Amino acid sequence: MNLDSTDLALVHLLQEDGRTSYETLAARVGLSRAAARARALRLTEDGVLRIVGVIHPAVLGRTVSAHVAIDVVGPAEPVARTVAGLSEAVFVTMTAGRRPVIAELRTSDFDALSALVADVARLPGVRGVDTTPYTRVLKDPYLPVTSPDVVSLDETDHAILRALQTDGRMSYAELADRIAMSAAAARARSLRLLDAGVFRVAALVRPGTLGMGHLAGFSLRRSGDVHGVAGVGGLLATEQVQFAAECVGRADVIGTVGGETLADVLASLEKLRALDGVHGLESWLHLELVKERYDSLTTT
Repeated sequence: MNLDSTDLALVHLLQEDGRTSYETLAARVGLSRAAARARALRLTEDGVLRIVGVIHPAVLGRTVSAHVAIDVVGPAEPVARTVAGLSEAVFVTMTAGRRPVIAELRTSDFDALSALVADVARLPGVRGVDTTPYTRVLKDPYLPVTSPDVVSLDETDHAILRALQTDGRMSYAELADRIAMSAAAARARSLRLLDAGVFRVAALVRPGTLGMGHLAGFSLRRSGDVHGVAGVGGLLATEQVQFAAECVGRADVIGTVGGETLADVLASLEKLRALDGVHGLESWLHLELVKERYDSLTTT
């Protein structure tokens, strides 16, 4: 599907806030409300984007996240597909690099992470697993990097989250019908959860849609105080950096960069290597996105 500048503007707006009204979208891109609505619906129907409620993992008790690099014996795809079937796996790719399968796992605690990694290591075709836990997320395209406010969630709140996980733009009237309350009450409940950072409605965009058709992962080491600010500001200001997290283990920071061409990706990696405090950088190219389901964690 070929996207024009208006389509791309709509995608960017829906990435910022998936529940932006059609009136606001229309005003921002210079279309009528009907035309903006038709374009947005076409983008979702054609699979360019999915608008979902992304629940903060801490709300679901998933407080530990880790980058997992998997070495294999034989073909990598069966291993990648099996790992993608794990509910704790939110991101799985096949790569060109030292480890042919990369995953991000989210668990309740380090004991659960250790047990899960041991299970992955025992899968057929797995030669070894290199695990790097995150200590702090620096940049995330779908969630705020800060923890959500402490709020008490009841069954009605969980019902709202389950509904908006699958359809982030569900109307308050439809939501009210599903959970047996008034539209005003459903709206008030939803806004309370949004304001507390419990979840965010965002557009998950098909790779390549925004000129980021090539993705590469990177891990870097920092010299001196690895927990200091050296280089972090420049890293976060780099537009091509889509995700970054501080880690403990073989890397101080692990992240993802994107670019329209491989030359763009290379230029971004070179820019990272040149940042103050960067002592070394390893990279790998994501060849096939097997799973990206940040909305797939279930609530109680």
